[in-house]
Amino acid sequence: MLKRKNKNKDRKVSKSQLIIVGSLLIVVGIGIVGGKYLYNYFQNQNEENLIDTFYEEQKEITDETTPTEEKEQEEHQKPTTTQTKKVDYIAVIKIPKIGLEKGLASKGSYYNNVNRNILILNESDMPDKENGNVIIAGHSGSGRTAFFKNLYKLETDDEVSIFYGGSEYKYKVVNQYDIEKTGTANIVRNAEKSTLTLITCRHNTNKQIIYICELVEKV
Repeated sequence: MLKRKNKNKDRKVSKSQLIIVGSLLIVVGIGIVGGKYLYNYFQNQNEENLIDTFYEEQKEITDETTPTEEKEQEEHQKPTTTQTKKVDYIAVIKIPKIGLEKGLASKGSYYNNVNRNILILNESDMPDKENGNVIIAGHSGSGRTAFFKNLYKLETDDEVSIFYGGSEYKYKVVNQYDIEKTGTANIVRNAEKSTLTLITCRHNTNKQIIYICELVEKV
C-alpha cells in the first residue's frame, strides 16, 4: 500500500514538473516572438523617419532662394547655437511594383554594406553622371536585410526611381539576365545611356539575377 502511494505521488510530481516546464517554454516562446516583433517595428519606424528626413532635406535643395533682405533677417533671428541631426542617407531607391522604398548610404559609410542595407558598389557612378551606371546590390531570401527578396517580380518597362541631389531619376527596366555567382558581374548595357543596374541572388541557386534599367526622365 505504501509503495502504491509513493508511485502515485511520484507521478503527480512528474506531471507537475512537466506542466511547469511546458508553461516556461510557452512564456519563452511568446517573449521571443514578441521581442522580434517589437524590434522589427522600431526598426521600420526608424527607417521611415530617416527617409522622411532625407526627403525634407531634398526639398530644401530644390526650394527657391530666399530674397536677400528676408534671408538676412532670418539669420539675425536664428539662435547662436543650433543642433543638427546627421542623416547618413544620400539617396533613396523606390520600386513601386514590389513596395520597396529604402535609403542608400554613401560608399564609405558603415551602413553601405549588403549585410546591413542595400549596397552601392564602389564601381558605381551616381545618378547625376551623364551616361553613367548606378550599380546597387541587395540580398534576396527571407532575412531582415533581404531588401531585394521580391526583385524577381520585376518585368520589362517596370519603373524604378532614385531620389538624389534634389532630383528624382526615373528609370525603366529594359533587360534582365542571370549569371553564375562568382564574385564578379558582367554588366551588359548601352554605354551611351544613363543606366541603373540592380543585382541580387536568385534564391536557392548559385546564380545572380541582373536587371538593367535606363533613365527615362529626371524631375
